[in-house]
Amino acid sequence: MPLVSIENTITIALSVTDRYKSAKWYENMLGFQTNFHSDEAGWSELQTKTTGVTIGLGEHTKPAPGNCVPVFGIADLDTARQKLEHAKVKFDGETDVVEGMVKTATFYDPDGNALMLAEDLTGGI
Repeated sequence: MPLVSIENTITIALSVTDRYKSAKWYENMLGFQTNFHSDEAGWSELQTKTTGVTIGLGEHTKPAPGNCVPVFGIADLDTARQKLEHAKVKFDGETDVVEGMVKTATFYDPDGNALMLAEDLTGGI
């Protein structure tokens, strides 16, 4: 039995220099559809052709090339984090919260690959 229960969503997070330009590229090249742009969070999200799988674009002035962080949807991030930390899973700092939008926490697998948990705070909007 797993320590935490992941929901039926995954967001593949990529670091980009211009979210709007990148979103247009994913729309034009791959047929993805932009769900939203959040200037406050520096984040854009696109729906892929696969149900439950989205591409998230995080805007950074100097993105790391070849980066990719799978983001797993979870109903209760705080409880999941507590369980994983108890199992000695390493997290990268504190949980980040964008009120009314999302709560996220980055953690690492045994090889140092970054993964993220995300709790939807929109109330299903």
